[in-house]
Amino acid sequence: MDVFTMVVIIVVVSVGAGVINNYLKTQQKNRQSDGHAELEQQVADLQARVEVLEKIVTDDKYQLNKELNAL
Repeated sequence: MDVFTMVVIIVVVSVGAGVINNYLKTQQKNRQSDGHAELEQQVADLQARVEVLEKIVTDDKYQLNKELNAL
């Protein structure tokens, strides 16, 4: 093998490794963004549940029932 062939092989392998590396990084970022979307949905659901619970607890009937049960 002559020197120029070795140089071409080294360049091709280096470029190929760079392409594979970038592809894997992109795939990892996509997986992370999917996880973020799921977490954001869970947070939104929990916020809605907390709002409902706040309405129940601050309701006058809830306080009255609590006082009657304490007697």
